[in-house]
Amino acid sequence: MGLIKFLFFTILILWIIRLLLRLVFPMVVKSIFGKMQQQSSGYTGQQQQQQQQRYSAKPEGSLSIDYVPPQPKQGNADKLGDFVDYEEIK
Repeated sequence: MGLIKFLFFTILILWIIRLLLRLVFPMVVKSIFGKMQQQSSGYTGQQQQQQQQRYSAKPEGSLSIDYVPPQPKQGNADKLGDFVDYEEIK
């Protein structure tokens, strides 16, 4: 009889937790994503203003380069070593 009570209460508690999660979890997720969206939109607005100020000061047709990728080092073929041809033997 004790085992049946334990199983009944365990199933009842798990069922209640499942119902609460179905009701509460979507509201929590919406509020978290809403806050994230407000923060990102506020940051994006500041960033756009800074970019507009930066680009509005330049005359039309001017070119500016913000990033130059590093150039790969050119190796000397003599320093690379010997290359040996081989045949695959099956």
